[in-house]
Amino acid sequence: MCVLIPVFPTVGAQTAYMVRDTPFQRLDPSPSSLIVQDTFYLTQGIAVNDRLLPVEADVTFQPGDLAAGIRLDGNGWLSGVPARAGTYSAPVRLCRAAECVDERITLVVLRNVPWEPGELTFPGRVGRPFDGEIAVNGGPQGVPATYTVTDDQALPDGVSIGPDGHVGGVPRKPGVSQVPVRICVAGNCAGVVVTLIVV
Repeated sequence: MCVLIPVFPTVGAQTAYMVRDTPFQRLDPSPSSLIVQDTFYLTQGIAVNDRLLPVEADVTFQPGDLAAGIRLDGNGWLSGVPARAGTYSAPVRLCRAAECVDERITLVVLRNVPWEPGELTFPGRVGRPFDGEIAVNGGPQGVPATYTVTDDQALPDGVSIGPDGHVGGVPRKPGVSQVPVRICVAGNCAGVVVTLIVV
Protein backbone atom coordinates (compact mmCIF):
# COMPACT_ATOMS: atom_id res chain seq x y z
CA MET A 1 0.00 0.00 0.00
CA CYS A 2 1.35 3.44 -0.96
CA VAL A 3 1.00 6.51 1.24
CA LEU A 4 1.24 9.98 -0.29
CA ILE A 5 2.34 12.77 2.05
CA PRO A 6 2.21 16.30 0.65
CA VAL A 7 5.27 18.48 1.25
CA PHE A 8 4.38 22.17 1.05
CA PRO A 9 6.84 24.05 -1.17
CA THR A 10 8.11 27.59 -0.98
CA VAL A 11 6.45 30.16 -3.25
CA GLY A 12 7.00 29.33 -6.91
CA ALA A 13 8.12 25.72 -6.31
CA GLN A 14 6.11 22.67 -7.41
CA THR A 15 4.39 20.43 -4.87
CA ALA A 16 6.38 17.25 -4.18
CA TYR A 17 5.02 13.98 -2.84
CA MET A 18 6.89 11.54 -0.65
CA VAL A 19 6.59 7.75 -0.63
CA ARG A 20 8.33 6.19 2.36
CA ASP A 21 10.57 9.30 2.69
CA THR A 22 11.68 9.28 -0.96
CA PRO A 23 10.49 11.75 -3.62
CA PHE A 24 7.50 10.42 -5.56
CA GLN A 25 7.17 11.46 -9.18
CA ARG A 26 3.66 11.36 -10.58
CA LEU A 27 3.44 8.94 -13.48
CA ASP A 28 3.56 12.03 -15.71
CA PRO A 29 3.39 15.50 -14.15
CA SER A 30 2.23 17.24 -17.33
CA PRO A 31 -1.36 16.02 -17.88
CA SER A 32 -4.10 17.26 -15.56
CA SER A 33 -5.43 13.70 -15.38
CA LEU A 34 -3.71 10.34 -15.65
CA ILE A 35 -6.75 8.87 -17.42
CA VAL A 36 -7.76 9.83 -20.97
CA GLN A 37 -11.47 9.89 -20.03
CA ASP A 38 -12.75 10.28 -16.48
CA THR A 39 -16.53 10.38 -17.02
CA PHE A 40 -18.51 7.38 -18.28
CA TYR A 41 -22.19 7.27 -19.24
CA LEU A 42 -23.83 3.90 -18.58
CA THR A 43 -27.37 2.54 -18.76
CA GLN A 44 -29.11 0.79 -15.88
CA GLY A 45 -29.57 -2.92 -16.59
CA ILE A 46 -27.19 -3.05 -19.60
CA ALA A 47 -23.81 -4.77 -19.29
CA VAL A 48 -20.78 -2.47 -19.19
CA ASN A 49 -18.00 -2.93 -21.75
CA ASP A 50 -15.73 0.07 -21.32
CA ARG A 51 -12.12 0.70 -20.38
CA LEU A 52 -10.15 3.32 -18.48
CA LEU A 53 -7.20 4.32 -20.67
CA PRO A 54 -4.15 5.62 -18.82
CA VAL A 55 -2.14 8.47 -20.35
CA GLU A 56 1.10 6.62 -19.55
CA ALA A 57 2.18 3.09 -20.55
CA ASP A 58 2.92 0.22 -18.15
CA VAL A 59 0.19 1.26 -15.72
CA THR A 60 -2.05 -1.16 -13.85
CA PHE A 61 -5.22 -0.53 -11.87
CA GLN A 62 -6.13 -1.73 -8.43
CA PRO A 63 -9.27 -3.87 -8.91
CA GLY A 64 -12.38 -3.01 -6.93
CA ASP A 65 -16.08 -2.20 -6.90
CA LEU A 66 -16.92 1.31 -8.15
CA ALA A 67 -20.73 1.36 -7.88
CA ALA A 68 -23.61 -1.06 -7.45
CA GLY A 69 -23.01 -3.79 -10.04
CA ILE A 70 -19.87 -2.20 -11.58
CA ARG A 71 -16.34 -3.51 -11.02
CA LEU A 72 -12.88 -2.45 -12.24
CA ASP A 73 -10.21 -5.04 -13.09
CA GLY A 74 -6.41 -4.72 -13.10
CA ASN A 75 -6.29 -3.81 -16.81
CA GLY A 76 -8.76 -0.94 -16.46
CA TRP A 77 -11.84 -2.72 -17.80
CA LEU A 78 -15.22 -1.81 -16.33
CA SER A 79 -17.58 -4.78 -16.15
CA GLY A 80 -20.88 -5.80 -14.66
CA VAL A 81 -24.44 -4.56 -14.96
CA PRO A 82 -25.31 -1.19 -13.34
CA ALA A 83 -27.98 -1.87 -10.72
CA ARG A 84 -29.16 1.66 -9.86
CA ALA A 85 -29.46 4.95 -11.73
CA GLY A 86 -27.48 7.85 -10.31
CA THR A 87 -24.12 9.63 -10.44
CA TYR A 88 -21.22 7.94 -8.70
CA SER A 89 -17.80 9.40 -7.99
CA ALA A 90 -15.21 6.74 -7.25
CA PRO A 91 -11.46 6.79 -6.56
CA VAL A 92 -9.33 4.62 -8.82
CA ARG A 93 -5.74 3.68 -7.96
CA LEU A 94 -3.20 3.54 -10.80
CA CYS A 95 0.17 1.88 -10.17
CA ARG A 96 3.47 1.46 -11.95
CA ALA A 97 5.67 -1.01 -10.07
CA ALA A 98 5.42 0.12 -6.40
CA GLU A 99 4.39 3.71 -7.17
CA CYS A 100 0.67 4.46 -6.99
CA VAL A 101 -1.58 7.49 -7.33
CA ASP A 102 -5.33 7.97 -7.02
CA GLU A 103 -7.58 9.46 -9.68
CA ARG A 104 -11.30 10.07 -9.37
CA ILE A 105 -13.74 8.98 -12.06
CA THR A 106 -17.43 9.69 -12.47
CA LEU A 107 -19.98 7.04 -13.48
CA VAL A 108 -23.30 8.44 -14.67
CA VAL A 109 -25.83 5.59 -14.68
CA LEU A 110 -28.95 6.58 -16.61
CA ARG A 111 -32.33 4.90 -16.70
CA ASN A 112 -32.93 2.80 -19.80
CA VAL A 113 -34.56 5.18 -22.28
CA PRO A 114 -35.21 3.47 -25.64
CA TRP A 115 -33.74 5.00 -28.79
CA GLU A 116 -33.73 4.23 -32.50
CA PRO A 117 -31.59 5.37 -35.43
CA GLY A 118 -32.86 8.03 -37.79
CA GLU A 119 -32.08 8.16 -41.51
CA LEU A 120 -29.63 5.46 -42.61
CA THR A 121 -29.58 6.03 -46.40
CA PHE A 122 -27.45 8.80 -47.91
CA PRO A 123 -27.29 9.66 -51.62
CA GLY A 124 -24.19 11.29 -53.12
CA ARG A 125 -22.36 12.09 -56.34
CA VAL A 126 -18.88 11.27 -57.56
CA GLY A 127 -16.53 14.20 -56.89
CA ARG A 128 -18.97 16.02 -54.58
CA PRO A 129 -18.61 16.03 -50.78
CA PHE A 130 -20.94 13.98 -48.63
CA ASP A 131 -22.47 15.97 -45.78
CA GLY A 132 -24.85 13.81 -43.77
CA GLU A 133 -25.55 12.91 -40.14
CA ILE A 134 -26.70 9.61 -38.68
CA ALA A 135 -29.26 10.76 -36.14
CA VAL A 136 -30.58 9.03 -33.03
CA ASN A 137 -34.20 9.48 -31.98
CA GLY A 138 -34.96 9.05 -28.28
CA GLY A 139 -32.45 8.01 -25.64
CA PRO A 140 -31.47 9.98 -22.54
CA GLN A 141 -31.30 13.76 -22.88
CA GLY A 142 -27.89 15.39 -23.25
CA VAL A 143 -25.93 12.19 -23.91
CA PRO A 144 -24.30 12.09 -27.35
CA ALA A 145 -24.29 8.86 -29.31
CA THR A 146 -21.01 7.34 -30.51
CA TYR A 147 -20.63 5.64 -33.88
CA THR A 148 -18.11 2.97 -34.88
CA VAL A 149 -17.73 1.55 -38.39
CA THR A 150 -17.21 -2.18 -37.81
CA ASP A 151 -15.96 -2.92 -41.34
CA ASP A 152 -13.83 -0.16 -42.86
CA GLN A 153 -13.57 -2.09 -46.14
CA ALA A 154 -17.31 -1.53 -46.70
CA LEU A 155 -16.85 2.26 -46.99
CA PRO A 156 -16.66 3.69 -50.51
CA ASP A 157 -13.26 5.04 -51.54
CA GLY A 158 -12.86 8.61 -50.21
CA VAL A 159 -15.81 8.46 -47.78
CA SER A 160 -15.77 8.20 -43.97
CA ILE A 161 -18.22 7.98 -41.07
CA GLY A 162 -16.90 9.74 -37.96
CA PRO A 163 -17.40 8.82 -34.29
CA ASP A 164 -20.01 11.61 -34.12
CA GLY A 165 -22.08 10.04 -36.92
CA HIS A 166 -21.04 12.53 -39.61
CA VAL A 167 -20.92 11.08 -43.12
CA GLY A 168 -18.24 12.97 -45.04
CA GLY A 169 -15.57 12.78 -47.68
CA VAL A 170 -15.63 12.87 -51.48
CA PRO A 171 -16.62 9.64 -53.25
CA ARG A 172 -14.34 8.70 -56.15
CA LYS A 173 -16.57 6.24 -58.02
CA PRO A 174 -20.25 5.29 -58.29
CA GLY A 175 -21.84 2.39 -56.47
CA VAL A 176 -24.00 1.28 -53.55
CA SER A 177 -22.27 0.48 -50.25
CA GLN A 178 -23.73 -1.23 -47.19
CA VAL A 179 -21.68 -0.09 -44.19
CA PRO A 180 -22.13 -1.77 -40.76
CA VAL A 181 -22.07 0.76 -37.92
CA ARG A 182 -22.35 0.22 -34.17
CA ILE A 183 -24.22 3.00 -32.38
CA CYS A 184 -23.96 3.38 -28.59
CA VAL A 185 -25.90 5.71 -26.30
CA ALA A 186 -24.67 5.53 -22.68
CA GLY A 187 -23.56 1.94 -23.21
CA ASN A 188 -26.87 0.94 -24.84
CA CYS A 189 -25.61 -0.28 -28.23
CA ALA A 190 -27.08 -1.61 -31.46
CA GLY A 191 -25.75 -2.45 -34.89
CA VAL A 192 -27.19 -0.80 -38.01
CA VAL A 193 -26.40 -0.80 -41.73
CA VAL A 194 -25.83 2.57 -43.40
CA THR A 195 -26.50 2.65 -47.15
CA LEU A 196 -24.42 5.03 -49.26
CA ILE A 197 -25.64 5.50 -52.85
CA VAL A 198 -23.13 7.22 -55.11
CA VAL A 199 -24.09 8.12 -58.72
